[in-house]
Amino acid sequence: MKVLITDKVHPVLIDGLKEIGFEVDYDTGVDNSILETLVNQYDGIIINSKIIMNRFRIDLGINLKFIGRLGSGLEIIDVGYAREKGIHVYNSPEGNRNAVAEHEMGMLLALHNHLLIADREVRSFSWNREKNRGRELRGKTIGIIGLGNTGSSFAEKLYGWGVHVMAYDKYRTAYPRNLDYVEKTDMNTVVQQSDILSFHLPLTDETRYLVNDVFINQCKSGVIISNTSRGKIVQTSALLKGLESGKIGGACLDVFENENPLSFNEEEKAMYSRVYTFDNVVVTPHIAGWTEESLRMIAEVLLIKIRDGFNS
Repeated sequence: MKVLITDKVHPVLIDGLKEIGFEVDYDTGVDNSILETLVNQYDGIIINSKIIMNRFRIDLGINLKFIGRLGSGLEIIDVGYAREKGIHVYNSPEGNRNAVAEHEMGMLLALHNHLLIADREVRSFSWNREKNRGRELRGKTIGIIGLGNTGSSFAEKLYGWGVHVMAYDKYRTAYPRNLDYVEKTDMNTVVQQSDILSFHLPLTDETRYLVNDVFINQCKSGVIISNTSRGKIVQTSALLKGLESGKIGGACLDVFENENPLSFNEEEKAMYSRVYTFDNVVVTPHIAGWTEESLRMIAEVLLIKIRDGFNS
């Protein structure tokens, strides 16, 4: 059986698949159009965010037995249709859940303690201690919306920091004992009472633009918005309006509605340029789960799931 890997992976996945008995083609140059010409040759395909496995491409994969997703987001795969056709779908959110949580903690600490501003100023020989007086997380209420792999990992990081952690997850009713200190409640309570709102959600029709004008108006004045999940969960125009009015006291953004600056139209360019002028906004280029350790762990998790799937 043959497997195609279209994105960078740790060698542990390639070597492991070969040990199982797969012939592996590893080609990071494959894009959606190239894939359409050769997907019929493969029994399995392993992808990251650049490949979209819609119905058309799934139908072209006449021999596909599985689709593997490096990381978590399954919005790039028509999962229901794949399963209708007997194709297994595997992802590996366990592999980068810790990386995302650590990254978010770093962003929040950088925001609250003016680390990026102070760093720039010191490098410019400017010494502004009082101007850069920070704020502590201790005593704050942090609301987590989505308590799955990354949301739970972020909650674990907050233990011992002296914060009140609240969470809402529509699709989860059972929680591990190590999250006993997290108050599980409804969406309205989390939104209305949190000083910091942290989003850990998949992108679905239900979550798309969840954070809009109506949502923001329900938040506490000065709320911090932190999004390391999917960019289109937050409507950027509404976020910008909240930053300009002061309703939003700051933002930590690792993901964006449009993550290709070269494709910005004039409206998008003006909107993002304005967001980037705010000193109370910390931004990174979708790297929250992008560590040396997570590269290997994502590969290991996916390998185990594929191996177990074939063994069963």
